[in-house]
Amino acid sequence: MGRIIVDADLKARLGNLNVPLELCDEAGNVVGWLALAGKAPPKTKEPQTLDEDELCRRELEPDFSTAEVLARLEKL
Repeated sequence: MGRIIVDADLKARLGNLNVPLELCDEAGNVVGWLALAGKAPPKTKEPQTLDEDELCRRELEPDFSTAEVLARLEKL
């Protein structure tokens, strides 16, 4: 694991560090997360790999419009 020494200026910019933080570049893209010591960082979604059978099964499933999905959700 890498280590970055947090000087007083950076510590002030990070705030009181009582909640996990997203670290973003100038464009707003997430480049990492900062979690408190002793706390787990947020889980990221691992890329999902689908086998040929699953791809075929999904291809055969009916498509629903947004209106159909919303109507179904209203019934719940």
